[in-house]
Amino acid sequence: MADLKQLNDALNEYIRPQTFPLALKMCRSASELPEKVRVPSKDMKYPIMVCQAVSMARRYGWTLAQGKEDVACTAGAVTLGFVDPAKYLDGSYSESLVPGSQERAARRARLMERLEYGKYSHLLLSPLQNATFQPDAIVIYGNSAQVMRLVQAATNASGDELSSTSSGGMDCSDIVARTMLTDQCQFILPSGGDRVFGLTQDHEMLFTIPLSKIETVAKGLEATHRAGFR
Repeated sequence: MADLKQLNDALNEYIRPQTFPLALKMCRSASELPEKVRVPSKDMKYPIMVCQAVSMARRYGWTLAQGKEDVACTAGAVTLGFVDPAKYLDGSYSESLVPGSQERAARRARLMERLEYGKYSHLLLSPLQNATFQPDAIVIYGNSAQVMRLVQAATNASGDELSSTSSGGMDCSDIVARTMLTDQCQFILPSGGDRVFGLTQDHEMLFTIPLSKIETVAKGLEATHRAGFR
C-alpha cells in the first residue's frame, strides 16, 4: 500500500491546504466500501452532484460513497461509468436543457474523459488522513501558489512538464477519469458546476495525484522545499 501518511505529512508541512486532501477510489462492488461511510440516497435521502460529494468530504471530513442512484448529475454518472453514455454523447441530454446546443454539446461530451461503462459500482471519497483503503488518486484543492508547489514536486525528479486541458465544465471528469486513465498528475481549473454546487471559491484550483505518483510527489515536496521553493 502506498505510504499515505508520508504524503499527508508532506502536504500539511509544505502546502497546508485549507480543506482536507482526499483519497479517491473507484470500487467495483459495494463490498469494497468501509463500514462507516455516508451514502447520499441512504443517509441524506436524495442524490447529489459529484462535486457536492467532493466538497462535503474535503470540508467536513466525511467519508462518502456514490453509486448510480446517488449521483444527481447525468454527466457525472457518465464520466464515472455508471450509466450508458450513448444518449449523452449524441448531445440530446444538453439539447433538452439548452435548445440549439446539441452539436456543441455532443462534441464536448465525446472529448470528455470517462471510465468504462459498468466497470465500477461506487465512487469512494475520504480525507487522506482517515483513508483505510488504497486509493486510485489523491485530490487537493488549493490556491495557485499551493498548486504551483505541487507541480514543482511532481516534476522535480524527471524534469518533465505537466500539461492540462479544460473546457470550463465537468471537472469531475478531470479529477477521476483523466487522472486514472492517464496515470498522470493533473492541475485542474474548477468547472462551473463545481463553483455553483460544490461552492469552490474564486481563489481555488485542484491538483490530483494518481496512486503511482504518490511517493514521487511526497519526496518532491521535501526536495523542492530544501532547494528553497516556498
